[in-house]
Amino acid sequence: MRTPALLALCLFFSACEKAAEPASNTAAPAAIVQNALTNTWYRAGHHSVNNSMMTRANSNHKRGKAKNIILFIGDGMGISTVTAARILEGQMKGELGEENQLSFDKMDFSGLAKTYNVDAQTPDSAGTMTAMMSGVKTDVGVIGVDEDIERGECSTVAGNELVTALELAEIAGKSTGIISTARITHATPAATYAKSADRNWEDVSDMPEAAVTAGCVDIADQLVNFESMLEARISAVDVDGIEVAFGGGRRHFLPKDASFNSTDAVSAVEGDRTDGRDLTAEWQANYSNGVYITDQSGFDGLNTETTERVFGLFNESHMQYEADRENDVAGEPSVSEMTEKAIKILDNNDEGFFLMVESGRIDHGHHAGSAYNALTDTIEFANAVQSAIDNTDPEDTLIIVTADHGHVFTIAGYPKRGNPILGK
Repeated sequence: MRTPALLALCLFFSACEKAAEPASNTAAPAAIVQNALTNTWYRAGHHSVNNSMMTRANSNHKRGKAKNIILFIGDGMGISTVTAARILEGQMKGELGEENQLSFDKMDFSGLAKTYNVDAQTPDSAGTMTAMMSGVKTDVGVIGVDEDIERGECSTVAGNELVTALELAEIAGKSTGIISTARITHATPAATYAKSADRNWEDVSDMPEAAVTAGCVDIADQLVNFESMLEARISAVDVDGIEVAFGGGRRHFLPKDASFNSTDAVSAVEGDRTDGRDLTAEWQANYSNGVYITDQSGFDGLNTETTERVFGLFNESHMQYEADRENDVAGEPSVSEMTEKAIKILDNNDEGFFLMVESGRIDHGHHAGSAYNALTDTIEFANAVQSAIDNTDPEDTLIIVTADHGHVFTIAGYPKRGNPILGK
């Protein structure tokens, strides 16, 4: 954080330096300046302020208009989570920890946002991600619709749909991508492409019969048929659909029939769909130029220069925590690997791209009371941000890192510096 107080202090010392003359009454200020300049903490602050001032001074000619946008969401990644993850990463590198910086700590600008929903002081990911994608706050538990919706009531969806940033990118002719370590039909990724009266309507088996009869469509179906549904909803629009989708959640795309099980299915019957449809096959029928993959081997085999479209579902439900990835039967890519691969596919479009990357299991680690999983997933999330920085040009790419909400996560007591962040 570059504070006005620190800036004022630096300017004060600078002024003292310039005004200093070899007179006795200037000896004390000169000594103060000299002492300050040899102090490690002062020098670090002075360097930080100078960098910030240079960035602002040069911003008009150093940075152009963003052709590409990458939105990173650390689900449930509040300030205390970032603090603890920063310390843990530093300690894993053999440092005391507090001095460490995550990749996104080093970005030029930062700010704070209020995340409340229209009807809730403590929000959920459906309402908050809808707000981020559309610019409109809405209720808890609904996807891609405004506050006039009634949760769980299919008839209230029509007329209350919102337009998302991903849809605007599609309309503008850009390539689009979605990445999540959660199910790709979960609230955060779903809010980029779906309109639903309930975040839990991930497949038809999750929906009440009345909603199905009334014509509402489950979230998995909306992903597979995103292109045709967007064109039907907005007249005179011609889009080519989402180019990259990586995440978990195969069960919502497969029929409830063991013969459709994947190689790493953990349930006797992997699929949940009660309508008999195999949406993975429907996606492949929609896109003859597309590649459907389910494991690390398929992921590694992607040629980013020739692959036009890819749909990767790497787990029956959510993907593994980063700490558990090596235990996956068929293998899963990390969020940093998925980010790099997606960028290299999407940037083949000269018009640019929009990519949303969610580290969804930070939130799940907190819900489970597992600080280790929440923090190690945050560290891998920071690796993904660094991957994006390394594989894009700041002159044409805007990278935003944020969270949809925080979690109850307290660093308590008065531990000494360097105390193991996961210890006592």
